Amino acid sequence: MATVKPDVVDVAIATYAADHSTAPDDVQRALIAETEALGGVSRMQIGGDQGVLLEMLARATGARRAIEIGTFTGYSALAIARGLGPEGRLLCCDVSETWTAIAQRSWEAAGVRDRIDLRIAPALDTLAALGADETFDLAFVDADKPNYLHYYEGVLPRLRPGGLLLVDNTLWSGRVLDAADTTADTAAIRAFNDHVAVDPRVRVVVLTISDGLSVIEKR
Repeated sequence: MATVKPDVVDVAIATYAADHSTAPDDVQRALIAETEALGGVSRMQIGGDQGVLLEMLARATGARRAIEIGTFTGYSALAIARGLGPEGRLLCCDVSETWTAIAQRSWEAAGVRDRIDLRIAPALDTLAALGADETFDLAFVDADKPNYLHYYEGVLPRLRPGGLLLVDNTLWSGRVLDAADTTADTAAIRAFNDHVAVDPRVRVVVLTISDGLSVIEKR
């Protein structure tokens, strides 16, 4: 079964769904185990069910050029790179050499290392340094929440019409509904969701998979 992180869906339902979804392979299971050994920070890794979805969306949309903001130990990048196929290229933006060292070992084991361009720098700096004609078919954002709107506005102009921008944690374990929660992360996610919902440049659906995944299509 696929691994699952039931943050907003009933645990029994989430487990049933995972039991009937494609399971991680040996490389993915090894990466999950190595990430879990990091301790509490391992919660930043996406669920296996999300990995299946990312790979399927990349393949189904025929994406060949993708960008990821927030790579951590590389599970999502591995999934996207597989979906892009041998001719595809994924630009990964992260600030941690320690965590991405784990990622690079898993990419090598999976045979997708040559599809991935990892850049260690603040993602907004990496975006600003790209050529004016640099565009993407697919994007995935799973990074610091206060910058979500900045990442969105940095990526959307570079996304081709019909391209997909996927954003993780947009239901924030249900805390988006808690009026008493005024923390910076929660406020940033609420502001992001409100902005995207009325943005005429896109269409969006918020999926209840894991901690909430917004699938945004550029018009």
